[in-house]
Amino acid sequence: MSTLTWAVAAVLTDEAGRVLLCRRDRGGRWALPGGRLHRPGCPTAAVAGEVLRETGCPVEIVDLVGLYHLSGSPCGGPPTPDPLPDVLVHVFRARAHRDAAETPPAGCTLSWQVPDRLPAEVTPVTRAAVADARAGRSGVLRDLRPDPATAIPTPPSRAGDPVPPAPRGASAVRPTP
Repeated sequence: MSTLTWAVAAVLTDEAGRVLLCRRDRGGRWALPGGRLHRPGCPTAAVAGEVLRETGCPVEIVDLVGLYHLSGSPCGGPPTPDPLPDVLVHVFRARAHRDAAETPPAGCTLSWQVPDRLPAEVTPVTRAAVADARAGRSGVLRDLRPDPATAIPTPPSRAGDPVPPAPRGASAVRPTP
């Protein structure tokens, strides 16, 4: 039996309708700004804190896009032989109070992306939540599976490793209210 990991994320869009994505400097996939809940607490306060930490930008939570369950087996289904982490992500729609820091806080590369052309290396939760947010949905419940075709191993982080380049079509980071 796997242990459930709770996480939070936010869909932030600019005036052009682009969505802000974050990529950990140690590599991996592009995702919505957010993070794991390390102790029990209020998801709305947690997402505001995580977005501030990753972008340098305070946000106002507008509403809940949905709850996204990511696992290797469907809810109530038989466990897979090689169980993957069981993650439940609260994804919120948020509005930025001001521009992000000129240089984002260490640990994350930020990029504005056109929702119809998200990078291939995006998490399943991000892809589903962006589609739901664009469609104006709120309170969505989704059971998702990892997509092995786009799985990107996360290499160990070492001091001095180069930061991966932003994907094609990405633009400089500057969240706007």
